[in-house]
Amino acid sequence: MKQQQIRFSIAALVATMCAPAAHAVDVTAGDWKLSFDGNVNADYIYSNCESLDSAKTIGGGLTCVAPGDGQRSSSSVSNGLLPAALSISAATTQAGYDIGVTFGLYPGISTNDGGSPNLANTSATRNTALGSAGLDVRQVFLTFGNKEMGTVLAGRNIGLFGADAILNDMTLLGVGAGGSNAAPTNTSLGSIGYGYIYTDWLAQIDYTTPDMNGVKVTVGIFDPVESLTDGTGPTPKATPGFHGKVAFKNGGPLYLSASFLYEKQEFQRSDALGNLISGQKVSYDGTGFDFGGKYDIPGGIQVAAWAYYAKGLGTTGLFVYGADTNPASAGYGENRKSYGGLAQVTYKIPETNFKLGFNYGTSRLSRADNEVNNTLVKLNDKFTLGVYDQLTPNLLLLAEGTSMWSRNQVGDENKAWVANVGAFVSF
Repeated sequence: MKQQQIRFSIAALVATMCAPAAHAVDVTAGDWKLSFDGNVNADYIYSNCESLDSAKTIGGGLTCVAPGDGQRSSSSVSNGLLPAALSISAATTQAGYDIGVTFGLYPGISTNDGGSPNLANTSATRNTALGSAGLDVRQVFLTFGNKEMGTVLAGRNIGLFGADAILNDMTLLGVGAGGSNAAPTNTSLGSIGYGYIYTDWLAQIDYTTPDMNGVKVTVGIFDPVESLTDGTGPTPKATPGFHGKVAFKNGGPLYLSASFLYEKQEFQRSDALGNLISGQKVSYDGTGFDFGGKYDIPGGIQVAAWAYYAKGLGTTGLFVYGADTNPASAGYGENRKSYGGLAQVTYKIPETNFKLGFNYGTSRLSRADNEVNNTLVKLNDKFTLGVYDQLTPNLLLLAEGTSMWSRNQVGDENKAWVANVGAFVSF
């Protein structure tokens, strides 16, 4: 899959867990309580990408490259890291069990005639006249449990591995890293691929323990995720994926968490010409671990950091460049190691609604043990400066500037920067 296609497909899957709404809309209907909340946001985004004439080949690099006419700068009016959202939930208590269901609907504002915003990977289906925006259904799940037994969740929801990194990323309500605006996708990247692997939205069954002096543990299984870069199409998986999370929060200034993910990945073997070899499969283990936390310092300062290490998961998204899939390589079928992290400091100016923020993220990928691939991405790095004005409890105004760069295994580098201003209304 081409580098640009991967960037767009991952960007279109970007997380949409909004900041807590100032006021949800609640309606009581018999024994059920219905809740509605969500957001609408829009940003003006200006990109200055690497010149096409001087761009280096970086497979998996996220730094944008100017389109074919060499025009380095571009503008768009688009969503940021979050598309718009409308979440509908219903909850009740029956026979001592708390029962709930949630539907999460996430439309974009960029023209997208490809149907699903996750699959519209060509510019011909975006940013054209007579088009419409796409709708992404990311959440459909049920829950049941109580304070004594804990809670079971079943359905489609945000994953566990890497979730806290993106949910505490200050660019979640902004833009962060963006690409070329020539054909805008449903969302930007924020810090996805620049400090953490995207958690994604997964069909799953999880169990969360009751609160144990501030500690909660979640473990579960998920529908196996197919690799985007093996290039051989869907392959049946004998076992589900597994993930888990431990989180600590006792009402004080400290929050800590750690999570893991495991899935056995398989794809069909091909020959040196790319032809599939019937009956022969290649398999490797995909494992990942992340940990981090945040701490509120008196005076309006918050520091936060998350780090990860993985084998076989790749970079940017789950199982993107996770293994060497070149049939001519001595490392064919071997998984790759990746690691990275996000560090962030924010400062809320006393007696004002202004918050200043800075974050830096890096994502690193190593070649497989016996692989020779000089154009494979080695790192995607970026830093963002942001100003956020909580003008009212529901209205946020923001401005950000982001510098980003990508480097391949032999040191060739592309650079770009993005500036954006926008508004975000939650309810």
